[in-house]
Order: sequence, then C-alpha cells, then structure tokens
Amino acid sequence: MLAQRLAQDARFAPLLSFAGRTGSLADPGVPHRIGGFGGVPGLVAALERHDVLVDATHPFAAQMSHHAARAAELAGLPLLRLEAPAWVSVPGDRWQHVEDMAAAAAALGAGSRRVFLSIGRLEVGAFRVVPQHAYLIRAVDAFDPELPGARVIAARGPFALESERALLVQERIEVIVSKNSGTPATYAKLEAARELGLPVIMVERPRLPPAETCSSVEAALDWLRARHDASTTKRGV
Repeated sequence: MLAQRLAQDARFAPLLSFAGRTGSLADPGVPHRIGGFGGVPGLVAALERHDVLVDATHPFAAQMSHHAARAAELAGLPLLRLEAPAWVSVPGDRWQHVEDMAAAAAALGAGSRRVFLSIGRLEVGAFRVVPQHAYLIRAVDAFDPELPGARVIAARGPFALESERALLVQERIEVIVSKNSGTPATYAKLEAARELGLPVIMVERPRLPPAETCSSVEAALDWLRARHDASTTKRGV
C-alpha cells in the first residue's frame, strides 16, 4: 500500500522488494524486485541508488530487520520501520503468551489436541517434536509440512469472521497457535476463538533493533514527505 501511494507522487521513485518466499505473489502494480540481496553487503550496494530505506517486513522477519538497520547505518541513510501495532487481548480472550515457536509447541501439552497452526510455513518444523497432535496448517502456498497427521490449506487473507468461525467449528479445533503479527487481515480468527471460547497460544514478536517506527501507511507518508521537503536530493525510496 505504501509503495502504491508513493508511486502516485512525482516526488518519489519507490522500489518494492519481496523476499520471494511466496509462489503466488500478487503483482503490486509498482516497480518491484524479488529475492534476497546477499546479506548486509548486498543491501548496502543496492542502497547506493536510493535515499531512504523503509523496513515494512513482517514483524517476525527479524533477520531482515536486523540487516536493514545495519545496512542503513553503513550506507548513511535514514531508516523507517512500518509496523502494525501488536494485538492486545480483550475480555473473553483466552491467550497464553509464549516467547517463541519452541515454547508454543511445548505449551500444547502431552495429550493429543486438534490444533490450528496459523503461523505460515517457515516455522512449522518446531512442532515436529510434538507429533501427537492433529494439525491444520494455513499458508499462502501449499507445501509438505513433513509433520505426521498434518493437513495444509492454502489461502490468502483477509479472512472474514463468519468463515473463520465456520472453519474452527468444522475442523473441531481445540486450540489455535498464532503469531502476534497485528495484521488486520488475519485478526478474525482471534474474534472467532473468543466467540467459541477457544484458547490461543500467542507467540510474541522477536526483539528488533532500535529504529524510528510508525504504525500506519499515512504516518509513513507524512514522514517521507517531511524528509523530502527538507532535502534537495531526489533519488528513490
């Protein structure tokens, strides 16, 4: 959304970068690239053509955020992190907060439970140590989880409350494991869990390096416009 808004403003020349981990990537309709940079040195080299770096990665993409902070420092460029606020529990929620995926797997317990893993595909391996559970895994692309008794459904948000409630009931889900991404597109599963009285094991965000941070596209636009107006440099973002 930020890149699309910037592309409509003649003052900016945005380049949107994707990690390339999603096979069914939707065309953003703006100049973009796909794939890694080759670590911090590669990102520093790429930044030679730009004036500002915006880290708009997923809150759990900690390695990329660390690379972005270090690369911006080495390149001498300002860095802005665009990050949705973390979800906060409300009355009726039954959340158990855990530090990481290993703790989430342990929190499922020794018995057998029907588990909805709403964590993507990259960290499913953490649950191979507790194969006794029946897992329903949702990810953007279908994949082999290499997890006995697991089933994968490929779907892309946003998800509606009605469909999330129906999924949890139909699959007889007993517990949900979720990252605290703060993404509005996937919040409905938590609303459905609240209505159904289901427990949620909530994996908290990893610690990221310090950076100036904003929580909305509008705030990011205001920040970028202010920097532009204060500078005579007119390269890309």
